[in-house]
Amino acid sequence: MSKISLPILALVGSFLAVGCSSPDNRKADLEELTNYYPQYPLDTAKHGADSTELIMTNFAGPDIVPSPAALAVSPNGNVFVGVDMMGSLGKEPGKGAIVRLVDSNNDGELDSHTEFVKVDNPRGIIAVRDQVYVLHTQFSDETGVAEGMNLVVYEDKDNDGVADGPAKMLIEGISSPESIRSRGTDHSTNGIRMGIDGWIYIAVGDFGFPDAVDRDGTHMTMLGGGIVRVRPDGTEMEEYIHGTRNIYDVAIDPFMNIYTRGNTNDGGGWNIRFIHYTQSGEYGYPNYFKNFTEEIIPALVDVGGGSGTGSYFMDDDRWPAKYNHVPMMADWGRSQLYIHRVTMDGPGFTQQDEEFIKLPQISDLDVDGSGRMFLAAWDGAGYFGSEEKGYVVRVVPKDWTYEAFPDLKTATVEELTALLKANNSVSRFHAQRELLTRFPDEAGAAALSVATDKTLSLEARVAGIYTYAQATCESGNGELVKLSQEEKIREFALRALADRKTCLQGVPLDPFIEGVTDPNDRVKSAAIVALGRIGNPEAAEELLKVSVPNSFKQPEKGTEGPHATPNSAIILPHIAVKSLVSLNAVDAAVDAIGTDNSKIALWTLRYMHDAKAVDGLIKAYGATDNMKLKAEILGTLSRLYKKEAPYDGSWWWGTRPDTHGPYYKAITWESSDKIKDFLVGERNAQDDPTKRQFFAELNERNRMDIEEFGEEQSNLVIQETEVDLEKIKSKKGQVGASSIEDVMIAVQDLKGDPIKGKALFTSQGCVACHSIEKGQPLKGPFMGQIGSIMNRSQITESILKPNASISQGFASVLIGTNDDKSYMGFVTAETADEVVLQDITGTATKLDKSTIKTRKIMETSMMPPGLVNSLSYEELASLITYLQQQK
Repeated sequence: MSKISLPILALVGSFLAVGCSSPDNRKADLEELTNYYPQYPLDTAKHGADSTELIMTNFAGPDIVPSPAALAVSPNGNVFVGVDMMGSLGKEPGKGAIVRLVDSNNDGELDSHTEFVKVDNPRGIIAVRDQVYVLHTQFSDETGVAEGMNLVVYEDKDNDGVADGPAKMLIEGISSPESIRSRGTDHSTNGIRMGIDGWIYIAVGDFGFPDAVDRDGTHMTMLGGGIVRVRPDGTEMEEYIHGTRNIYDVAIDPFMNIYTRGNTNDGGGWNIRFIHYTQSGEYGYPNYFKNFTEEIIPALVDVGGGSGTGSYFMDDDRWPAKYNHVPMMADWGRSQLYIHRVTMDGPGFTQQDEEFIKLPQISDLDVDGSGRMFLAAWDGAGYFGSEEKGYVVRVVPKDWTYEAFPDLKTATVEELTALLKANNSVSRFHAQRELLTRFPDEAGAAALSVATDKTLSLEARVAGIYTYAQATCESGNGELVKLSQEEKIREFALRALADRKTCLQGVPLDPFIEGVTDPNDRVKSAAIVALGRIGNPEAAEELLKVSVPNSFKQPEKGTEGPHATPNSAIILPHIAVKSLVSLNAVDAAVDAIGTDNSKIALWTLRYMHDAKAVDGLIKAYGATDNMKLKAEILGTLSRLYKKEAPYDGSWWWGTRPDTHGPYYKAITWESSDKIKDFLVGERNAQDDPTKRQFFAELNERNRMDIEEFGEEQSNLVIQETEVDLEKIKSKKGQVGASSIEDVMIAVQDLKGDPIKGKALFTSQGCVACHSIEKGQPLKGPFMGQIGSIMNRSQITESILKPNASISQGFASVLIGTNDDKSYMGFVTAETADEVVLQDITGTATKLDKSTIKTRKIMETSMMPPGLVNSLSYEELASLITYLQQQK
């Protein structure tokens, strides 16, 4: 390990002396960073004119890479494809592998391929040096039952395209095994990508996980979805953000901004959304985004229906400027690769999205060190995979010419240092990994020379900073403190200083305290997050000074808050609250009640289920005559009455969870009785009915279930629709008299009339089980976005052959109760305590979960075949056209 450092105390003294001896002359040097993200139409004077044409060629077909769920490309162009013929809903092991594709003469055509390793559900792949990291499902050799998902690494030291031996375990159990056994991997943990900071970032679907264990024995539980990160050796696992639904992959830019395009919850208000993440942030699914919106960092945009999959941030100057320095997001449902153009907005971003490349059910993408992009297409392989569908394509710009990527294994320190300055992120990243691995004692000095060179691009200097931090750990903190004095790179130096908790020894607090008031909001963000990581309680005083904007207000009752509208003003106080919670700053927060910092203090106390917090709130209530403050304290106490139950992985909230919040499965705790007694006492002391109503509203909002405040009715909606499906089914017509294949061909070529289709949607009984309009009570599978999830042929096949492919939200459930009754239907609503089931006739039943003995997802669709047999080809085409327009 490199030992390059300056005495930290001397540096901090110098740092503070500047602040003490002169006025605050700090400034926000953001010009280069702002200009890095291009806006379109481009300023040709700044970016130059270039061709925007792309050349796409087939690289491998289903005979080699059927059902490709993920891919990764080594810097020299070898493509590792995750073949997953189980698909998202299959449960039979032995159908997956990673296949290596090689274009040995670099002419754009596949020359050879090998099966690198057999592995089930390969959902994430990273190829670095002679290692291949894989996130996949592990099945028991004895029982064939899924045991969970693991992050592992394989080696191929002889470069023969076959793994040398068994995998090395990095993280075990990073998805709920119970959910995978019952549903497959459709909401499991998915893509992985390594940043220039050396962390592997993991996209966790909302199955979450009850007990993931890394190599240093760290245990972690995650209820719901988010992003987890871990070091390449499988240590230091930690949560990065929380509160996403079913993200499939992450895109990471050269400045360690992370982006995703997520997944819809089938008409429940959480559509496809593009999100930029701030470390430690809460993004709201499912508990906060509707009724507690003020407590989340909102998404940048809601784009409606679809199904986000692979992600990549393009940073390669060999590509046209129009397509460079942008997040690229695949959408499986829309068969489209999108560009999301981001513009800096304080500590966050805004965005504009546009279509880029059309590819049937695109699943993933990656770029090699020569600038070649590879994309995987699922191409109709279905929800259970297919041996006959799927392929990989290569895409390059029209004027692109092949440049061989250097052989890093023979590269010198000087050559690797030069690559660290390259004009593309792939070269910088792989040069870093080689430098740190082969030259650990020289890497620090080499990286520091790049970090301090003001003539280099900002992205190269940031690569130098993070390489230096990894090479030196705590011994390099002095130089990082020194680098933090330069405005342009202060944000990145501060982030690197606090990036690893194992390297925090000797890290001073003062640069971060200073950073909280920096004129650059991005520096403020880095400093605030870092203070929570450093763990020094002295930071609480400064964190409590972070101002809370006027946008921090709870939504009006019965309305949803703006959960997919950029709100950069909320980011800094949001992460300040997260850091205060990390510091367990109960005393500091209680002491701030009633001061200028009262709002952020009470916000923080919402998450502090600590007896001291409860006592402090009650004492502060009695000490003030300010009625507004009293009401805020009562609201905070009401929030603390319950807390989220520990997650053991034995249950999942389904595709349409209860979104009321603030907890999904709430339980009382040791101070609940004290809170209840106090609240009931205050309520009973009120003679004014309107003041008593305030307590009833707190009871409903926070779901306290305190009987003295009034009986709360379940908000689960039951809607019944009577349809004689047997009568409809028995009618015969052109569709019923033809083979399915003939019907598929005919309907594909007929345009159809969507107005007639809308009428048929009712007359054929579709309304019995399906809603179309947003805001309608949910019954069975939501059809309001089906056109963005399935193409025309898939919709047709699903109607004609209901059992061929059952997607999320479309499966029927069989429930057995303690009184030996059985109920089969769609789950239309569910809380931790109740479930509503609607059967095929439209009859809905609400069941108490405590009475349920068995619950089984059916392998067959509840929708009977033959419902459209009475229709003509044109009528069926009209129905399909109408459904296809529902996006």
